[in-house]
Parts: sequence; structure tokens; C-alpha cells
Amino acid sequence: MTATSQWRKYSRVLVIGVQNTLVYRANFLFRASISLIPLLGTLQVWRTIYGDQAPGSLVGGYSLSAMISYYLIVNVIDALTAVADDDWEVAADIRDGKISQFLLRPIDYLTYRLCLYLSGRAIYTTVALIPVTLFTLWLRQDFVWPGHGLTYLLFGIAVFMGGLIQFLIAYLVALLAFWFLDVSTLIFIQFAFEYIASGHLFPLDLLPPALQTAISLTPYPYLSYFPASVYLERLSQSQLVFGFLVESSWLIVAYAVARWAWSRGLRRYTAVGG
Repeated sequence: MTATSQWRKYSRVLVIGVQNTLVYRANFLFRASISLIPLLGTLQVWRTIYGDQAPGSLVGGYSLSAMISYYLIVNVIDALTAVADDDWEVAADIRDGKISQFLLRPIDYLTYRLCLYLSGRAIYTTVALIPVTLFTLWLRQDFVWPGHGLTYLLFGIAVFMGGLIQFLIAYLVALLAFWFLDVSTLIFIQFAFEYIASGHLFPLDLLPPALQTAISLTPYPYLSYFPASVYLERLSQSQLVFGFLVESSWLIVAYAVARWAWSRGLRRYTAVGG
């Protein structure tokens, strides 16, 4: 099959994914708006913390504006990359035997799911842009913009690779449905660990150096914390190079393991008979 026919096939999947996702555009708008409520509470907590310090003081090397900007950027990254129900749908396809239809057609299941993920993120981001933009404009006095144009490019690359890693992690956890009847607990555990280790709860450089170094070797910081740090220009040149090398390595490893797990899982799936 030629590259052109492959492109046409999966571009059609993207179009169908966009059409299906558009049905939930109102839900996405409400979800994006409601997600700003806990963010507002978090920012108020940090305002109180900084209010108890001397004027102009730093917490973990962050000024109040930098801290507020960090959480706003993480919220934007989450809108761009967060996995919605992809892991649940993959697990359901395996559990209910729906993947049989993909085994009988020239469709790569991983590429198919990636197209649906990208189409879903495109629609959600477009809808979420409305409340997020209004919220950012409201806090524009405390929002920090990068000082160099190259930062925007590096930020985009970091977010894109982080989104792929996040998708592959969710995909891998869902593939455990080949071996376990119910993977819902594993999905919740993975999400909880991801929420903390990715920097959603707080910037990871507030942790003790040893713990921060240990976490930096896992894929999770590159989902949110690393792109946000790139945007805020808090990393030195050597830290940027190291971060992108580790992020690229995890992307390659996650893809290779996903392919391997799918291959191994299919052996068990066909042995059971679907």
C-alpha cells in the first residue's frame, strides 16, 4: 500500500473523529469552564502564601507572577494533550472483542487510535480556548510571556512530544485488558501518579533535589512540567538538551513497548478466541 493511500485512509479517520467529537462540543465547553474553578482556588492559595512573605520574595525560585503563569500554562498543556476516554475505549474494544474487525482489515489499530486522539484534542482545544483565553486575559497582569521567539518553538515541540507520550502511556495501560478482565483500577492508579509526577499539582522543582532527579528520569515530568519550564525559560541550555533527549528517548521507548505489548496481547487474544 502506497504512502498516499495510507494518508488518505487515516486522514479519513481524522475527519470521522472530528465529526464524532463535534457532537460533544457543548460538553467540552462546560468541562473546560468548570476545570477553571479548582485552578482559581489553587491560585488563591498561592496568593495567600506569597502574601505572607516579604514583598518581591520568591518561593522555590518562582515569583508570584511566574507561579500563576506556571499553572495557567499547565492548564493550556492539559487542554492540548490530556487523554480523555481513549484508554477506556481501547480496553473496551479488547474486552468486547471489537478489535477483531481491525485484524481483518488493513488498518493499524495504534495509528487508528492516534488519529482519534488527535481529532479529539483538536476539537477540545478549540472549544476550551474560549474560557481559557478569557481567564488568562483576566489574569494578564500576572501572566509572564517568553523573552525569546525560539521559546515558542521549543515549547510547541515539548508539548507535542509530551502529548504523544501521554497517549502511548494510556494506550499501554489499556492494553493490559489482554491480560486482566478489568483495568479500571490500573487506569485510575496511573492517572493519580501522572497527576502528581507530571507537575499538575505543583512545580516539581519545589521537591527535594534527590526526589526531583529521580522523577526527571521517568516520562511523567515531560507531560506538563518540562513544557511549562521551557515556556517560562527556567532551564539552562544544558538542561534543555538533557530534557529533550530524555523526552525523545521515552517517546521511542513508549512506542516500541506499545508495539511489543500489542503483538504479545494478540497472541493471548486469538488463543482465547475473542
